[in-house]
Amino acid sequence: MAYWASVFVLAALWPGALSVTRYSIAEEMERGSVVANLAADLGLELGGLAQREVKLDIFTNKKYLDFNKKTGELYIVERIDREYLCPAKPTSCFLKLDFIIETPLRIFNIELGITDINDNAPHFRRDRVELDVSESATPGERFSLPNAVDPDVGINTIKTYKLSTSDHFTIEIQTGSDGTQYVDLVLTKSLDREEKAVHKLILTAVDGGVPVRSGTANIIVRVQDTNDNPPQFDKQTYTINMAENTPIGTLVVNLNATDLDEGSNSEIVYSFTLYTSEKTQDVFTLNPNTGEITVKGTIDYEDMKFYEMHIEAKDKGAHPLLGQCKIVVHVTDMNDNFPEITVQSVKNTVPENVPVGTVIALVGVSDRDTGDNGKINISIHEAMPFILNKSSDRPTHYNLIVSEPLDREKVPEYDITLIARDTGKPPLSDNETITVHLLDVNDNAPQFPQSFYTIRVMENNAPGSLLSSLTAFDPDLHENQYLVYFIIEKEIANTSMSMLFSINPENGNLYALKTFDYEIEKEFLFHIEARDSGSPPLSSNVTVHIIIVDQNDNAPVIVSPWRAHGSVVEEKIPRSTDKGSLVAKVIALDTDSVHNSRITYQFLQVTDASLFSLDQYNGEIRTMRMFSYKDSRHHRLVVVAKDNGEPALSATVTIKLLTVETDVKAYSDMTEMPLEYDIFSDINLYLVIGLASVSFLLLITILVTIVLKCQKSKPNKTAPPSRNSVISESNSTIADSPLVSNDAYWYSLFLAETRKGKLVVRQPVPKGSRYVVSSIPRGTGLSETSDSAASTL
Repeated sequence: MAYWASVFVLAALWPGALSVTRYSIAEEMERGSVVANLAADLGLELGGLAQREVKLDIFTNKKYLDFNKKTGELYIVERIDREYLCPAKPTSCFLKLDFIIETPLRIFNIELGITDINDNAPHFRRDRVELDVSESATPGERFSLPNAVDPDVGINTIKTYKLSTSDHFTIEIQTGSDGTQYVDLVLTKSLDREEKAVHKLILTAVDGGVPVRSGTANIIVRVQDTNDNPPQFDKQTYTINMAENTPIGTLVVNLNATDLDEGSNSEIVYSFTLYTSEKTQDVFTLNPNTGEITVKGTIDYEDMKFYEMHIEAKDKGAHPLLGQCKIVVHVTDMNDNFPEITVQSVKNTVPENVPVGTVIALVGVSDRDTGDNGKINISIHEAMPFILNKSSDRPTHYNLIVSEPLDREKVPEYDITLIARDTGKPPLSDNETITVHLLDVNDNAPQFPQSFYTIRVMENNAPGSLLSSLTAFDPDLHENQYLVYFIIEKEIANTSMSMLFSINPENGNLYALKTFDYEIEKEFLFHIEARDSGSPPLSSNVTVHIIIVDQNDNAPVIVSPWRAHGSVVEEKIPRSTDKGSLVAKVIALDTDSVHNSRITYQFLQVTDASLFSLDQYNGEIRTMRMFSYKDSRHHRLVVVAKDNGEPALSATVTIKLLTVETDVKAYSDMTEMPLEYDIFSDINLYLVIGLASVSFLLLITILVTIVLKCQKSKPNKTAPPSRNSVISESNSTIADSPLVSNDAYWYSLFLAETRKGKLVVRQPVPKGSRYVVSSIPRGTGLSETSDSAASTL
């Protein structure tokens, strides 16, 4: 805002002197405000000024004003501050300058009178004043306060002082000889530090300008203490609940006695009074400086239910003051006592057949705690055939009784863990273990791992060899477990089992007493009994099946072609024999089992391999082509018959063939015709009758020989075969040879034998018995035996 305060022109022209032009401006005029129109005031033409040089010299060395030649106006370039230009606070303040126009030179003296405005507020040299006043000071005492300053002048300077509202203080203003005002703080009411330790006052200096401006200073009055207040506790009596067994060092209470005084007058020392018992002081300790009461001994509810402590608090003033209080500690029962189990009587050893309901032990329980902490529940740790019943006449006693049948073989010993647990929080428990051993009773019969034993015994075993170990198990103990083994007597063909086998009565080892021959004895079936030594003894038996396993201990026996002397057979065949004609048939028998008696045939030596062939399964030797004139008349064939055993056994036969120029058509036709009983001519009828008679006599001789042999060596229902007989028992455990049951074999055998001038007769006997095949040379009445042992098919 720009305005003219006043404009006046003083033109005093003295001879030889310049004129002075004065203006009055307010210091608050803004930049650009026009101070005066010098061209108009000085009578200058604007057009002429524009052609001349104009400058302003400001004596304060600061450019506050400037001149506009176009308008002829003097305007403010920099805001004018009266307090800066006239710091000594004179009554009047002028800014002097020269207005110079050249060509021709003219100088005008200009003075600007700066009018003061209230642009400065009063302020204190110290805005915070602190005073220490004793609370014992009397009303009327004075305290000097600093005065304020104001750079403005006249009515704009400080006019008066004011103090904020206070019940205890006021101010008085003094004026000095130079007009300066001084302020005193006056106490009007006694102070109480405990009521108010610090008084905060505000001193305000106010000027007389418009608008009014003021400045403030903070007056802090600190009230100095005197020992006029005793220490005081929050309560006269403190009631505290504390659990027993509280750890040592635990804080019981932190006493905080207060003393309204300060300094040493408020420093407090705590102590027990004489009313506190020594026993209490043994359990609790008091920190004299902090007032903390902590546990230093054992708190036991069962020993003391509550404690009383009398405490004194004393300050450190010159004349000490003190206060007192009482602390009552009620001890809370904690579950700090474990239940106790007392076994008053016990039976540590009982028979396993002890009756259900038998009392094993009498157990008592107790707990020193009270309430729920002293209530006890007792139980068995895990499921067992025992229970606890509470005694009717003694509530804290229990009977441990048998609740289920006991079995030593399942559980020989019981560790019965009794657990007593109270109902406190947290619950405490105690345990006691009662060990009960069960005495064995002979209540278990021996048991074999299997109900049926199949034992395979290789024939030709050594007498006394171990066959197997038949061990039974008895879960009982001691004599109830000691087992004795027996072979239950059984006779086979008037022979007792104890003559064939023996068993060790202590360990059940089964031995063979003789050497077995598979071709005579195939199997045995009997029972073995195991009996314990208890009273009464218990036993069980098991079935034993002995199977004699065949060995390849019999070599094949060649029964065809017939060999009367030695192992060489001589044969004659026509040279006109056709291709594929049967020359001879080699038949070998083996008395071993089926596997070991399977026979195959091979040429061991042949004169001409292109002329003869040998069927490896049926032993037939046939021509592979017709004889030619180049072929030799003599042929030597060596055939080996080998069984299927391991290692294989064999027999050989040598056949010498002589080719002749003979018409053998009728003979050849006879060899190819089917087997018929009417091929025999009347001439041979007598020969057949003789053969039958000889065969019958031979059979009788064989039976007598078998009986004698059985009496001397070993019983057997199977008669031993004769050297020149083939015996097979149908529907028995002895394996039948395919050759016996196959009529094709008998046809081949008959054909081969008849070509050698022999008769082969198959004599059927009742079903289930043997077939007896006899081989008799033609023209003889006696049986001729071969050089090999008989074979069982």
